[in-house]
Parts: sequence; structure tokens; C-alpha cells
Amino acid sequence: MKSTYFYLHGFASSPQSNKARQLGDRFAERHLTLHVPDLNFGNFTHLTFTRQLERVSRLFPPPPSPVTLIGSSFGGLTALWLAQQSTQVDRLVILAPALRFLYFWLPTLDPTALHDWEARGYLDVYHYGEGRDVPLHYNFVKDLQQYRDERLGRSRPTLILHGQQDEVIPIQASRSFVRDRPWANLVELDSDHSLANVLPEIWHEIRNFCQI
Repeated sequence: MKSTYFYLHGFASSPQSNKARQLGDRFAERHLTLHVPDLNFGNFTHLTFTRQLERVSRLFPPPPSPVTLIGSSFGGLTALWLAQQSTQVDRLVILAPALRFLYFWLPTLDPTALHDWEARGYLDVYHYGEGRDVPLHYNFVKDLQQYRDERLGRSRPTLILHGQQDEVIPIQASRSFVRDRPWANLVELDSDHSLANVLPEIWHEIRNFCQI
């Protein structure tokens, strides 16, 4: 049974991101469809991780059709949790996964802004897909706190591609993740979080891993 392929974009991004478009083109060249849903689902302000997981899972083909997920950053974290929850996910390719996302992201915010976000409910976050600041509700943080990486234990063939100079999610996060998960393989790349300079290498790894 042929797999259905999904690409899950990163936090505050969109289906028009550079990686999404380039990978979509590569899949099309092989007469394959790469589904790229908008993970904002028209309402970034009230985004929660739970909502993202529920909405993406509804896009899966009817069971038992297999699904291959390719996720970038926060979309990679989404892919890992979807594999934890759904037996349909049979293969994962994760680009710079946003493991321990809140641990690394929240300290980058101004302490006053962080306090005001919790007190007032909203924080302006730059949305790369829209090219402007968009308010995000604090429920995003409260919801995500319940998803702990150590609970990701369902065995699925998993390829992780991570830049050694990643300035957003240090590569050590992926190194630690694969250490106790023998089904996951880490390929370290000479790049930063965007992985923009290694897209040909990424496609080579995806093509071999997915056998397409």
C-alpha cells in the first residue's frame, strides 16, 4: 500500500515556506503529491499544539492507509507526536526538530514581555508566513506544557536532519533524543536552523530513506 506524504511547516510559518515549496517541487518531479497543510488553520492567534495535532490527523487518508510525515522544526515536533498517537504513521523525516521547544524559546523573550503575556493573555509574535506581528494567546504555552518529549516512545523508522550550527534548537537536543531511541537516526549537517544551504542534501536523504 502506497504511503501518503505530508510536509508540516514550522512555527509561525506557512505552506509557502522555501522548504515546503522546494520539497513539493521535488516530489512532483517524481509524480508524487506532497500534502502541505496550513498548520495555522486560519487562526494563529488561538493556535495550540493539541489543535494542530487534531487538525492534521483529520487530513489522513482512511485507515489503514500508511502516512509518511516530513516535519520542520515545530512541524517536526508535531510529526513526532502524531506518530506517537496514530498507528497510520509508518515513517518520519524530521528537520531540525523543535524538541524542548518551550525550554529553548521562552528564555529568549524579554522577562517583562513574558510576564505581560501570561497576565494579559496575548503576545505579538512575528509570523514569517504573513510578514507581520500576530498576537498569540498564552493558551499556546499552557497547552504545550503537557507534551513532554520523554513520552515519545513509539518505535517508527525516523530520520532526523539537524544543523550543527542551529541557533534555535541546539543539535544536542537531537543527539540526546536518538541516544535512547534505536529506531531514530540522526544526520548532522553543516547548517543552521533554517537548513537553507543544504536542501539538496536533505532531498538526497529523504529520497533514500523513503525509497522514492
